[in-house]
Amino acid sequence: MKKIVLILTCLCESLLGFSQKKSVAVTPTVYYPEAKEWQIKSPESVGLKSDKIQAAIEFAKSHEIKNPRSMEVNHYQTFGKEPYGIGIGPFADRGEPTGVIIHKGYVVATWGEPLRCDMTHSVTKSFLSTVVGLAVDNGLIGSVNDTVYKYVPPIEVYGNPVARPAEDYGKPELLKPFDTPHNRKITWDHLLRQTSDWEGTLWGKPEWVDRPSANPAEWTTRPRNTPGSVYEYNDVRVNALALAATGVWRKPLPQVLKTMIMDPIGASNTWRWTGYRNSWIVLDGQPVQSVSGGGHWGGGMFINAYDMARFGLLCLRKGRWKDQQLISENWIKQALTPTSAEPTYGYMNWFLNTNQKLLPSASPNVYYHLGNGTNMVYVDPDHDLVMVVRWIDNKSLDGMVKAVLEAF
Repeated sequence: MKKIVLILTCLCESLLGFSQKKSVAVTPTVYYPEAKEWQIKSPESVGLKSDKIQAAIEFAKSHEIKNPRSMEVNHYQTFGKEPYGIGIGPFADRGEPTGVIIHKGYVVATWGEPLRCDMTHSVTKSFLSTVVGLAVDNGLIGSVNDTVYKYVPPIEVYGNPVARPAEDYGKPELLKPFDTPHNRKITWDHLLRQTSDWEGTLWGKPEWVDRPSANPAEWTTRPRNTPGSVYEYNDVRVNALALAATGVWRKPLPQVLKTMIMDPIGASNTWRWTGYRNSWIVLDGQPVQSVSGGGHWGGGMFINAYDMARFGLLCLRKGRWKDQQLISENWIKQALTPTSAEPTYGYMNWFLNTNQKLLPSASPNVYYHLGNGTNMVYVDPDHDLVMVVRWIDNKSLDGMVKAVLEAF
């Protein structure tokens, strides 16, 4: 009798669709755009309010920065006023206020000229820190806590005259950017966090000329801060990091970025990462340009908004693109870790919103890559949101973020 009951029970369960097996959770597909193709979806189709998105676009357009559209003119009205402020890299006129909004990986809005290749200024630093991260991931740099000078041999500047002038007799012929008692203490981590207080002159720019103190008497005389103790945003030191990284990779950094990041994420072939006209070195018998970490004296990354958005999406996905972990998740975590010297700054140029000072309307979990212009790549893990905003007034950034978040 018990066997008959068991058989009937199993038969009923089979007919009613019951199963003794545990249900398998189905992981929703995460969308990644293909190269040269990025799916566009209406705001409504991904749960956003269309009228609010349109209002945000109008806000961005109506709050264009008032600076000249000529980046060269803009330079000489701002940073060009600093000592030794002459431009030494290329400048270019910029375009209209521009942006891209990405939700759940899909393009839900664009405005302006998203295909235009413009200077992105200090967002370049985020690409630089990524290339350094790739060197760590690939074992070329053992640890970010290693001192940099161990990795940097004497460097020959390309284009020096064959016959040295008499006034150069006895002067060093090779660059040794980390060979001072202070600079020997600097680690990769210090450079990445802009806490190195690196001392010296590179590409004709002394480190004290970038945003110099109001007191000229201390420009060259002040005591050095212990590496890691004081944060100071300084493009000369950023360029010293780029030079060191170039030597580690033994190839131009744009080639590393293209092969290992930009091509795999389907970026266009129009972006260009440049240095200065005097930042050429001899590397393995060839002239190689050491690129800059921004447009402070010209140069840096020239890139369109879609490519910036792809990089932002890579960050949002914690370094993963489809089935490839392009940069380690651990590196992304490190880049988002602050220091006591500056709690709102991770690795360059990963700005953290922990104190919600610049973006009070956004979550503390938000971070953003920021450059002059203003150029911003906004990454919001809570909303699965990436936003590129270009040529907006810096004081209007929070208004723009607030307008977009009202669409949720």
